[in-house]
Amino acid sequence: MSLPSQSLSETTCSRNAFEGIRAQIRDLRTDNIAVLAKRARELGGVIPLWFGEGDMTTPAFIRDAAKKALDDGQTFYVPNMRGLPALNEALSGYQTQWHGRLIPIERTTVAPGGMQALHMALELLVDVGTNVVYVAPQWPNIHNAIHLIGGEPRPVSLDFDTGWRLDLDKLFARCDARTRAIFLSTPANPTGWTATREEMQALLDFSRRTGIWIISDEVYARLFFDGEIAPSILQVAEDGDRVIAVNSFSKAWAMTGWRVGWLTHPSDIADQLGAMTQYVNSGTSAMTQAGAAVAIREGEPLVAEIRARIKAGLDLAYEKLPQIPGIILPEKPRGGMYAFFALKGEADATAVCERILESARVGLAPGYHFGESSRAFLRMCTFRDTGQMRTALDRMVDAMK
Repeated sequence: MSLPSQSLSETTCSRNAFEGIRAQIRDLRTDNIAVLAKRARELGGVIPLWFGEGDMTTPAFIRDAAKKALDDGQTFYVPNMRGLPALNEALSGYQTQWHGRLIPIERTTVAPGGMQALHMALELLVDVGTNVVYVAPQWPNIHNAIHLIGGEPRPVSLDFDTGWRLDLDKLFARCDARTRAIFLSTPANPTGWTATREEMQALLDFSRRTGIWIISDEVYARLFFDGEIAPSILQVAEDGDRVIAVNSFSKAWAMTGWRVGWLTHPSDIADQLGAMTQYVNSGTSAMTQAGAAVAIREGEPLVAEIRARIKAGLDLAYEKLPQIPGIILPEKPRGGMYAFFALKGEADATAVCERILESARVGLAPGYHFGESSRAFLRMCTFRDTGQMRTALDRMVDAMK
């Protein structure tokens, strides 16, 4: 029996491997500031204010808790896929205290990072051919995470005049029979826009009427300047509502590199989230969770210090930036860790960021990363040593006068 001139394996191997992967992955790109960062390394002496990360090392009391767990031999799987009991208990008490209603242990699932928590929430809800309506400008991971799963990302931009405003009618009109969820960040990255309790109630009422889920990214909730915590969907929703809040230790506890976050969800989907955890990541490391549990129990002074440091940087930005000719500076944000501003006559801030990098040695993030509605804007992280913030702003004012 003669063999065909070309076998199936030969035919397969001769094709481009890239063409064999999912369509959602083929057009996925890392959306970052790699070109600007490369130039910053060449220039030297650049003050980097483009990342969503502060310059504070995680304090010793959190690090020591993780070290102790490591020294105590907590190097094995955590049997409960939804989290270490000590951390889940701490999160239950923390959320019950801050949201003014009982949030039992059954409503919380720990994840290795806020991004993983968000991805699990989307995997839970989104099918190919369905869509997620989200409030923009928005952290680029949201659009791309929806796309990655196979859903259609549908941005609805905040209105902008002297500040950012949410038009709920416009948001609801963007939903249809294929909409599985509305996603919002509050306080928002990059704008600092923060939903009011009344807006949260309106979102919840819409969810109850339509069955559409609400996913609320509340990673910046403790970085709120009109109080100790921003309004939360968890303050108005009941256990059975189609509501998921996503949170993380990264920002308010200076733990970006630890990769630990959590979801707060209806108790009747706890088992499904536990199963998803098993098959997606097999849980979050015990020593990381031990550090997070201590951060929750003992970290209120730290949260207050971080909030004050961000606010001082933001106040300084709002003192100095108006000295730049043509600056468009929105109303001061109610929360978050960013100043988000534009220059008159500049439709795309990419060139402005390049100019500031070259002339002032300050790194800022161009607004196109956060959607077309913010292409003219620049994002500056204010979670920075106040002296370094002052130096960066003085450089910018001098270079752009």
